[in-house]
Formats: sequence, structure tokens, C-alpha cells
Amino acid sequence: MDDYLAAAPTDKRAALVKLRRTIKAAAPKAAEGMSYGIVGFKLQRKPVVYFGYWKAHYALYGMGSRVIDAHAAELKDYVLSKGTIQFPADRPLPYRLVTRLVKARVAEIETVG
Repeated sequence: MDDYLAAAPTDKRAALVKLRRTIKAAAPKAAEGMSYGIVGFKLQRKPVVYFGYWKAHYALYGMGSRVIDAHAAELKDYVLSKGTIQFPADRPLPYRLVTRLVKARVAEIETVG
């Protein structure tokens, strides 16, 4: 994970480090690892969230449609597709929103199992 973040362009690195800390704080029991070439967090062997960066955006993957649908109003300004949320790289990441999304995903995993 550290290598992935260290390899990020310098203009994205600080945001990614803060994103990682934000996710860890929202899902403290989740195990962190690399999967599909990006950083991921799992709880009870189920994906909580993965994150990655691209030239024009940051992305969260694996949130699931229930979490995305439940936060649709808050996500209306972002590109969404099947469990993926894209945040433009030229705008600050919405860390508070990420916290709410991750906590909702953790609750879903803990409830549904």
C-alpha cells in the first residue's frame, strides 16, 4: 500500500494519504491490502471499499449499490457506475462524505454478514 501511494504523482499523494487515513478511521476493524492493483479494505472477508487514482479522477470501488443508492442525493455531483464513485482530481476530495459512505458499508456488512 505504501508503494502504491509513493508511486502516485506528487499532486495526488497528499489527498490519497488522507483518503487512506479517512477510510481507516471509518473502518478501524477492516484489513487493508492490495487487490486489482489498488488499495482495498475488507471486513469479514467482504470488501468495504477499494480506492485508486487516475489522471482526471480518484475513485472508490466496491461500495455496493445499496450504499450508493442510500446516498444518491449527496453523490449527485459525481460520476457513478455499478459500485464505483469518481471524484474529480481537480477538486478537493469530500472526506466527510467518504466517512459516511464507508461507515454505511461497514454497517451493511455487519448487519447482513
